[in-house]
Amino acid sequence: MDSVEKTPNRSEQKSSRKFLKSLIRKQPQELLLVIGTGVSAAVAPGIPALCSWRSCIEAVLEAAEQLEVLHPGDVAEFRTKVTKDRDLLVVAHDLIRKMSPDCLMEIFDNLELHIQNPLVLQSILSLMERGTMVLTTNYDNLLELFGQQQNKPMESLDLKDKTKVLQWARGHMRYGVLHIHGLYTDPCGLVLDPSGYKDVTQDAEVMEALQNLYRTKSFLFVGCGETLRDQIFQALFLYSVPNKVDLEHYMVVLKESEDHFFKQQADMLLHGIKVVSYGDCFDDFPGYVQDLATQICKQRSPDADQVDSTTLLGNACQDCAKRKLEENGIEVAKKLRQSEDAGGS
Repeated sequence: MDSVEKTPNRSEQKSSRKFLKSLIRKQPQELLLVIGTGVSAAVAPGIPALCSWRSCIEAVLEAAEQLEVLHPGDVAEFRTKVTKDRDLLVVAHDLIRKMSPDCLMEIFDNLELHIQNPLVLQSILSLMERGTMVLTTNYDNLLELFGQQQNKPMESLDLKDKTKVLQWARGHMRYGVLHIHGLYTDPCGLVLDPSGYKDVTQDAEVMEALQNLYRTKSFLFVGCGETLRDQIFQALFLYSVPNKVDLEHYMVVLKESEDHFFKQQADMLLHGIKVVSYGDCFDDFPGYVQDLATQICKQRSPDADQVDSTTLLGNACQDCAKRKLEENGIEVAKKLRQSEDAGGS
């Protein structure tokens, strides 16, 4: 009775965190993780450009102004658009067409030095080690930089490399991260409009491989806000996939208000996406992702004996298996000797 009346504090809420059974019972290799700006914002809060499309555009404009690579009239026009336009992806697309590539290099310089909270990246890496695929709408390569620090053979991919995209889509690149908008290290390859990937969207082999992922994997959207409104994501995964309502994908979101949250739940079910809340405060996000990844990684994989041998877990599993085989061999030898002794007496 008194426990019902008690209002739990934030730490108690975290300790009693609930997860959808259908999600935490997934094998890691059944998931495809889609990471958005929320992940970068949690990992490197000191870089405003990583926090949202709006803050990214504002940072690019500031860099363009300081480097004097964009006419002052254009800078003023884009600043007006940032405050008025709803579709910031269109604004970003127009800006990238006009600006110098040096602007992105300026605002994303030395990213690895700005990793303050690696908890989310470590959680994602633990899932990748067990077979979870990863794609991102982000320009940054924070995940790859962190993985390299952990001695993982991380690789950044974009959609223009057909051979590698097909390898990734077929599950042959455990540590590959697909950047569907491109990567800041190759500013000329940045794409925000489907027309920039005309060769990709007209390639039947690539499109079938990508759309097959949406049909056969469970996408887990983490740190994503407007991903389903992203024209490139729509072109790659949504347009040609029928019966989406029958699929089982997941989106982890901030619960800003009851009405907005439950409306979002209803809207996303049309795309086969179950919306779950990590809490009502962004500070809850890293801990939720860590707990969720831990729950999923507990699932016994059918190929658990093939866990990445560069991890402590992989080495431990292999050592245990070796000892088990040796123990079994000793037991079998003992039984054979006992049988022979009984027969000879």
